[in-house]
Amino acid sequence: MNSLGINKSKKDTKVVVAMSGGVDSSVVAALMKEEGYDVTGITLKLYDDIKQSKEGRQCCAGQDILDAKRVSDNININHKILFYQKKFKSEVIDSFIDSYAAGETPIPCVQCNQTVKFRDLFKYAKDLKADALVTGHYVAREQNNGHANMYRAKDENRDQSYFLFSTTQEQLDYLRFPLGKIDKSETRSIAKKLNLNVAQKPDSQDICFVPNGDYASVIKKFRPESFKQGKILNIHGNQIGEHEGIINYTIGQRKGIKIASNNPLYVVNIDAEKNTIIVGSKECLEVKEIKLRELNILGSKEEFNNVVNIKVRSTGRLLKAKIDLLENSANVEILDKETGVSPGQACVFYSKDDFGDKVLGGGWIHKTINKNLST
Repeated sequence: MNSLGINKSKKDTKVVVAMSGGVDSSVVAALMKEEGYDVTGITLKLYDDIKQSKEGRQCCAGQDILDAKRVSDNININHKILFYQKKFKSEVIDSFIDSYAAGETPIPCVQCNQTVKFRDLFKYAKDLKADALVTGHYVAREQNNGHANMYRAKDENRDQSYFLFSTTQEQLDYLRFPLGKIDKSETRSIAKKLNLNVAQKPDSQDICFVPNGDYASVIKKFRPESFKQGKILNIHGNQIGEHEGIINYTIGQRKGIKIASNNPLYVVNIDAEKNTIIVGSKECLEVKEIKLRELNILGSKEEFNNVVNIKVRSTGRLLKAKIDLLENSANVEILDKETGVSPGQACVFYSKDDFGDKVLGGGWIHKTINKNLST
């Protein structure tokens, strides 16, 4: 059994490494090569607009493809580019725009992992007869009797398990995540020791197709009719202002409402059907229950019988909750205090065991029930 848990010699084990052009995936490719595996690097070209953010870099742009190619040449592995722009447009960008137009706050990185990366790239790696698909994600993986489980990464500040909740069991059994048990600082140290040209490259900051975080400009480009004026209401249903389009607002937003008030006002609800924004006090943001759709379950049903932990945003803390699993949906009662939960985000389930915080799956939030909001 080799270091990837595959019953072959390393030289006879063919692995595909998803190479974004960043330091993480480059280190993974170099480590696999150094260990003696038969490595092929794959880079996805996902969009054609190449704009750099002032704050950092974006993934899957032209420079990243060049960087991935240089790393591949440097460590002497085969490198291929897959042109997935049409798939990415239809399944990630269009979905992102639809979600915002529906009053939600989408997570395109999850959609990207769910579609072009862990579905289409998974299939491509299988077609190449590869034994494993290896990525630079910061999640841990434990395998027992041929069955893999996913855990939060050792470096919790870099943990990406939230973004991978939709990974299927078949995909998880095939995937490997070598960085899940090391810190980001160690990754950069390895890159430096291996003389990789991306050792000091900044991490991705923005959504790759949203330059400088200006998502409204992307929606205006593809869906200009989304900028339709409407009413801003208080929690009693009285109009107190007007907005320039619901896509300019997210649940929990305070800045940019532009309504004078003695107390701070927050966006507490967005009604896309009526094209209205509802604002209220911070107390109105507290959520007691959320309803989920399109579940992906990795754990056993028995693991949901007790209180489990959940995350309702990528940078959020673990919250205690009770989960009522239904057919491809779930009702989640939040037992800790949490505010500003938005439809369109994911709710990811965790349970604690000897290896850490195990991912039990998750689902998409499509409705929230607030404690202090009657509308």
